[in-house]
Amino acid sequence: MRAALSVIIPTLNAAQNLPACLAALIEGLETGLIRELILSDGGSGDATLQIADAAGAVIVQGMPSRGGQLRRGAQVAGGEWLLFLHADTMLPAGWTAAVRAQMDTGAPAAFRLSYDAAGVMPQIVAGWANLRSRRLGLPYGDQGLLVSRADYDATGGYPDIPLMEDVAMARALRGRIALLPLSVTTSAARYLRDGWLRRGARNLILLVRYLCGADPLRLAARYRRSE
Repeated sequence: MRAALSVIIPTLNAAQNLPACLAALIEGLETGLIRELILSDGGSGDATLQIADAAGAVIVQGMPSRGGQLRRGAQVAGGEWLLFLHADTMLPAGWTAAVRAQMDTGAPAAFRLSYDAAGVMPQIVAGWANLRSRRLGLPYGDQGLLVSRADYDATGGYPDIPLMEDVAMARALRGRIALLPLSVTTSAARYLRDGWLRRGARNLILLVRYLCGADPLRLAARYRRSE
């Protein structure tokens, strides 16, 4: 049976986190689940492309825009299922069994979220993300997205927007995204830099404004100014 899963990772100067992300994917290669690894780069100036090349990834390059990068990666993917994954997110041990079981259901899914930081605030922020995903069907991209090629194509794919592309895709899937029983671990670096409350509040405001119809290009410009 041919491997069914294409893993697509958007990158931009991701050399610091990419090795750990790739290491967690080895399980999928060993079990024969992963067909190909596609790295969609937005113009990295560090060692990202060298790391990807050494890992045997298919490299797609273009303008920096996460929605556009995910879209370009999906365009060259040959798997019957697609797993979109951020470069600073690590899959947990045993993820292949959970993904295979979900693929058998035919429904899209995302992982639960956890952060690589200890304390109460990381647990609260991750808890909110998991609640939002379960109740509203709105997981963010750092939780990964597992979706069949048929469902992906039926939605029209990721929109070429620089921000909220994950929310746009979740809404296009109309609340059908299941929450897997395992948690990925994503980087807490930006929260540690900006403060958990400040960054969490800003992300929530961006989400509400987007859901109320704000232009993603303007939201992205504001997001970049506050980085």
